[in-house]
Amino acid sequence: MKKLLERDDDFLLRRNHIKNLSDEELKNKFWKLSGEIVDPMIDLARTHTTPSIERSVLIRMGFSSLEAKPLVEMVLDRGLIGKGAGHVVYVVSKEKNMAVRDAGLELLDGKHWDFVLDYFNKRGEK
Repeated sequence: MKKLLERDDDFLLRRNHIKNLSDEELKNKFWKLSGEIVDPMIDLARTHTTPSIERSVLIRMGFSSLEAKPLVEMVLDRGLIGKGAGHVVYVVSKEKNMAVRDAGLELLDGKHWDFVLDYFNKRGEK
């Protein structure tokens, strides 16, 4: 008959540093440690994007995929991808007092790019 593998269980040893914590203290420790794990991912999401993500944002703003792709490429060509393609369109919309979709379509027609570049450069955001 085969002998089953025995596992050296060190659970009691590993839990020594938390065995005297109350339920509330354990809960707080859990959320603190969870934050330490998740915070770097949130920071990456805030500071990193991809053309695919930017196309997805524009599609959710009402643009077709056939419109979103060249719009993202135009944003990339001007070094503004870090600002977000949706943000670029939104800025034009807000500053030029027009609908978001109209702003995006005019950007696709080559309009407002000087304004966009000036807008982000003035704010030190390029």
